[in-house]
Amino acid sequence: MKTSIIGFPRVGELRELKFATEKYFRKELSTEELEKKGKELRNKHWQLLVDQGIDFIPSGDFSFFDTTLDAAVLLNIVPKKYQALQLSPLETYFALARGYQGASGDVTALAMKKWFNTNYHYMVPEIDDDTELRLVGDTLFTAFNEAKEAGINTRPTIIGPFTLLKLATYHGTKRAVDFYEDAIDAYAQIFNRLAKSGCQWLQIDEPALVLDLSTAEVQQFKTIYQKLLAKKGTVKVLVQTYFGDVRDAYQELIDLPFDGLGLDFVEGRKTLNLLEKYGFPEDKTLFAGIVNGKNIWKNNYKETLALLEKLQSFGEVVLNTSCSLLHVPFTLANETGLSKTVTDYFAFAVEKLAELNDLKQIIANKQSNQALLNTNIALFTQERFAKNEQVAQQVNALTEQDFVRLPSLTDRAVVQKDKLKLPILPTTTIGSFPQTKEVKQNRAKFKKGEITETQYTDFNKAKIAECVAFQEEIGLDVLVHGEFERNDMVEYFGESLDGYLFTEKAWVQSYGTRCVKPPIIWGDVSRSNPITVAYSKYAQTLTDKPMKGMLTGPVTILNWSFPREDISLREATLQLALAIQEEVLDLEENGIEIIQIDEAALREKLPLRQSDWHSEYLDWAIPAFRLVHSKVKPTTQIHTHMCYSEFADIIQDIDNMDADVISFEASRSNLTILDALKAIDFQTQVGPGVYDIHSPRVPSVGEIETTIHNILSKLAVEKVWINPDCGLKTRGVPETEASLKNLVLAAKKVRGGV
Repeated sequence: MKTSIIGFPRVGELRELKFATEKYFRKELSTEELEKKGKELRNKHWQLLVDQGIDFIPSGDFSFFDTTLDAAVLLNIVPKKYQALQLSPLETYFALARGYQGASGDVTALAMKKWFNTNYHYMVPEIDDDTELRLVGDTLFTAFNEAKEAGINTRPTIIGPFTLLKLATYHGTKRAVDFYEDAIDAYAQIFNRLAKSGCQWLQIDEPALVLDLSTAEVQQFKTIYQKLLAKKGTVKVLVQTYFGDVRDAYQELIDLPFDGLGLDFVEGRKTLNLLEKYGFPEDKTLFAGIVNGKNIWKNNYKETLALLEKLQSFGEVVLNTSCSLLHVPFTLANETGLSKTVTDYFAFAVEKLAELNDLKQIIANKQSNQALLNTNIALFTQERFAKNEQVAQQVNALTEQDFVRLPSLTDRAVVQKDKLKLPILPTTTIGSFPQTKEVKQNRAKFKKGEITETQYTDFNKAKIAECVAFQEEIGLDVLVHGEFERNDMVEYFGESLDGYLFTEKAWVQSYGTRCVKPPIIWGDVSRSNPITVAYSKYAQTLTDKPMKGMLTGPVTILNWSFPREDISLREATLQLALAIQEEVLDLEENGIEIIQIDEAALREKLPLRQSDWHSEYLDWAIPAFRLVHSKVKPTTQIHTHMCYSEFADIIQDIDNMDADVISFEASRSNLTILDALKAIDFQTQVGPGVYDIHSPRVPSVGEIETTIHNILSKLAVEKVWINPDCGLKTRGVPETEASLKNLVLAAKKVRGGV
């Protein structure tokens, strides 16, 4: 039995790609030097996979920013405004990813959205009516030939035409179906070029097949591949799916002349049932996703082997990951601070390669590998940790009333207006301010013991004072303290909660050069001491304006952590909600009248199939948020924030969170959420982001004014707040200050005309 993976982390073991790319952005690295670093990483990773015994090794999974963007550029899906800049190919690529403001012009970046149900973000291709979809790039072929030169025959991988065109945004009258024929021709050329280079297998990713598909969409998929596979020539084609099962299209998939079919047996609840009900063709290879590519817990070999025994009855099986290993950290080898008692339970990307090889060896010869199997079995039969009975009792004692805040939203709005005395179109930020080199050095020195806690705190207080003074100077209405003490919006809270573990170098790519280090929920979660109160209380003493207390909500903390697998997500989230509720009440007790509880990742674990949304997620995720703020006073204004996801189809559920104010990322999606807010008569006050903070460009006053007027054309002025679309932590100080000054000036100009 052979082994395979769908994709591998590309940022490098120690984030080498991130640092090289950021040097390129700062013009400290040339195009040639950046491309050289990319080549070094690709070759290093391919050799690692060879050394770990992986039989099917992917190429084309590497990217300087995003593989969906790579596919778009490869196929000439580049809007004219970017082509008009007349930049080099790499500069044009990064203009699409980050926006561009310079001598050649001024363009915003493409929209960015969550990749299915993960914390990875992809760039949304933009297609105009005059887009000429055709093969123009070389990156896919260059990578394959690089590996070949190193003596490694890889399996190139590219996002498939059905998923690519389904995820794209269309400006004009044409839609996906209008570009199918061009896509078929372009992918046929890919087959041809790879065949001439000696390629044996091509992996085409079609994750959109795990979504709810209409009969028409299934027929469109079938038509595309009937035509395309007729042109595949000598290349064997693997259609790869992940993040769920393919119940709507399984029968069409097994009837089409694919050579391999990649199915997810981890998140695909009905995958095995589909095989048992409809069978599996003898002329196809089943690439079985049996090693979890999204979580860091070790594989249960006993359960996996039992599953594989069933699968082998269907024909040839290849051991595969459930999805790309992009979604887990690189390796456990760099984690020196965790005990072996703990790390025995973990498998990061490199260790998952070893798991695939272990399973391969056990299947080949169970007798000689019995000790290996026994060690794994013992791990899953022993007690891992002692339960916190007090936490369990708190969760079990919750009643329906604990999830309800009184009085009603409408009544609260009246008393809050009287108490806070804010102007119409109040201005604020989402929370964080730029984390400069000095801020990061201060935190690092404290963690290393090079400075005292007093020195560390005094530095942070000085930064807070600067931040508050700047906000007052430019005229923001509701201020924040800047979060200079925080490394990450989830890790920071996890460090102060019982039940969490933390890694040193377990970074995971979120988008582009942005990496996060998700904490690990190891046991029952509780709060022993206040977390944010001291800094928020200090910041409030520096101003007469309202100071927002800044918290991360329980659903986001869960979704941006590696969760336990031994209890339900609902129970884990309620534990977090009770802990954050304590923090909310302490902030209120200490004079903080506005408290923002961010739920940036609310949608992240929403099931991909709409029929499962409420029963499997929303029926406990929304109440968990309400639990956090259900006991505060009517005069305390509760905010929340959400970003980079599709929210329109769950907008009523978001309104049911019963926050007083919700800010949304909206700038990169061209304010499309406004129509959804208007359609349901959204009751909560709302702050649609008026400019994109994930781009270094500075929006003009006029640009922001226009955005505000667009918002007011859909929403009542009494309900609108003015804010950036996300936190400012990753931005530079000059661009942040210039952008916020323009935001306040624009708001005041519009306010004066209302």
